[in-house]
Amino acid sequence: MKVDLNSDLGESFGRYKLGLDEEVMKYITSANVATGWHAGDPLVMRKTVRLAKEKGVAVGAHPGYPDLMGFGRRYMKLTPEEARNYILYQIGALYAFTKAEGLELQHVKPHGALYNALVKEEELARAVIEGIADFDKRLIFVTLSGSRPAEIAEEMGIKVAHEVFADRAYNPDGTLVPRSKPGAVIHDKDEIAERVVSMVKDGGVRAINGEWVELKADTICVHGDNPKAVEIARHIREVLEGEGVKIVPMRELVR
Repeated sequence: MKVDLNSDLGESFGRYKLGLDEEVMKYITSANVATGWHAGDPLVMRKTVRLAKEKGVAVGAHPGYPDLMGFGRRYMKLTPEEARNYILYQIGALYAFTKAEGLELQHVKPHGALYNALVKEEELARAVIEGIADFDKRLIFVTLSGSRPAEIAEEMGIKVAHEVFADRAYNPDGTLVPRSKPGAVIHDKDEIAERVVSMVKDGGVRAINGEWVELKADTICVHGDNPKAVEIARHIREVLEGEGVKIVPMRELVR
């Protein structure tokens, strides 16, 4: 049994530092690197790619809305043409740094409000996936486990990594509970680890109302901006490996 651990990294900007990238990188197998629109800048991108190379962590692009002030967590209405080209532009930005460092780009994971909007807006999802395909059809598309975007990508011949979230509560329909609601974010490391084991070994997890939600777990997101991110990432990895689960980059899982 295998699973990938991913984290959203490279989200500092200029003189502002966000996240615990250096420490979190020790425990993950795939890094989603911000591409400059919701967070990150050229210096941060290159530093993060170099760090991933040093730690043997696979690199993917983490494109979002052009919303640096709102950290990409505010919804924006995009036309399909805008969405397709915004994604292509941001992938290209990060690719410049992976190429410079001699690394292959592994995947693309949309960020924040864009990630959530894809689940609800099929036209938007299709446009984003087309942007990924424009760049390289071999890239892995990371999206919410069991969602419509996953189906669209598979229909288009794009590889998909079904993602689950270690520290987020789920609705009965498999979507994430909005951060604005109580209980949306889980902080207890033992509860988080227990839920992750359930997702990987049992194929699902209890929703916020107690209902069972079936999930496919190719990759587990561990948020790097959580104050306890390092402790949680380390604990998740230790517990999974203790359960006989091998932690590998998603390219070894998704064919």
